[in-house]
Amino acid sequence: MADDRAGDASRSRRAGRPARAGPGEGAAGRVQVEFGLRVDEDTPVFVISVAARLAGMHPQTLRQYDRLGLVSPGRTSGRGRRYSARDVSMLREVQRLSQEEGVNLAGVKRIMELELEVAALRERVAVLTEELEEARAQARLARRVFAAGPTGDIVAYPPGHRPERLVPTSTALVVWRPPVRR
Repeated sequence: MADDRAGDASRSRRAGRPARAGPGEGAAGRVQVEFGLRVDEDTPVFVISVAARLAGMHPQTLRQYDRLGLVSPGRTSGRGRRYSARDVSMLREVQRLSQEEGVNLAGVKRIMELELEVAALRERVAVLTEELEEARAQARLARRVFAAGPTGDIVAYPPGHRPERLVPTSTALVVWRPPVRR
């Protein structure tokens, strides 16, 4: 039986169709499809019947989820739905939350909106962290120490450096006495 499934999978791949996943295949609910060419997981390539089969749902369920705004597939010029691998993963997550966790569809929609918001915020934090590190690096390079040079001029030195002290050429001693007031 495993040989029959392997033969079906190779025929499907040669025909450019996704291979059927057997029980337990596709780790962590990810859709793994062999096309012979690389396709981004956000590229809408699956028609509704194929997406429904990959997600383990009826096509009418996908239409309902689209109407509710849970999963919004891409559209062709003729308004046909095209699902990406990410959309299929989201469909599986909707199914898991509603069937296994008992969350209603309004709750599922809110959970997915919050997950998208968290992902966007994480991306923003990563960008801001990178900008902060760049600013800190520039500040380290721009940090300077100011001191009086040997002639009394103000001179900038990098951190950790001190102006060289000149050996005095004069050995004269100057004594200052304030004037006495009467």
